[in-house]
This record gives sequence, C-alpha cells and structure tokens, in this order.
Amino acid sequence: MRHYETMFILKPTLTDEEKEKNLQNMQELIAKEGGEVVALDKIGIRELAYPIKKFERGDYYIIYYKAPSNAMLELERQMRYNEDLLRFMTVKYENKKEIKRWEEMAKNVQ
Repeated sequence: MRHYETMFILKPTLTDEEKEKNLQNMQELIAKEGGEVVALDKIGIRELAYPIKKFERGDYYIIYYKAPSNAMLELERQMRYNEDLLRFMTVKYENKKEIKRWEEMAKNVQ
C-alpha cells in the first residue's frame, strides 16, 4: 500500500448534497479498489489564482489515503470525467521521511 494525497477543487456553485455525493463517490472508489481513506480535509471556498472554466473561486478538498497504485490511477481516471471538478493533483509519498510527514498531516486534519 502506498501513501497518497489528492487535492481537488470542486465548482463553488454545487449544492451541499452534490458536494457530499462527489466526496462519497471518491471515498467509495478508493475503498472498492482496495485502499483506505485516512483523512479528508475540507479547506473551503478560496479564490483561484486564475479563472478556470469561468470560475474565479473554488471549493478545495484534500484526501489522504493508502492504496495500491491501480486505485490511484482509477481515481484519477474517474476525476478526469467528473464535470463538477475544476482541477486535481495527486502526490505520492515514498520514503520514510515523506511517509512520516504524510502521517502528521493526516493526523492534524480537523
């Protein structure tokens, strides 16, 4: 199992139900592929550095999870086709020092 952090930005115009549905779908996909969601950080609505699809604000989230590499690939594949997402980025933590930092970040999520 590898350690991953995926940051993504949802459209700010989504309802709370639509946001929750997107979050549940991502978490279920990770679990279905054999992974485990450790933490979900809901950062909130922030200004974007530049407009994306005519939006100047976005709702930021970070998911910390452990999963085999195929789970991360499948998650990113699904995210590419999700029209509610503006952007996403995944970071893989490999060595002991990085993994320790990942564990600290995941533990500090409110």
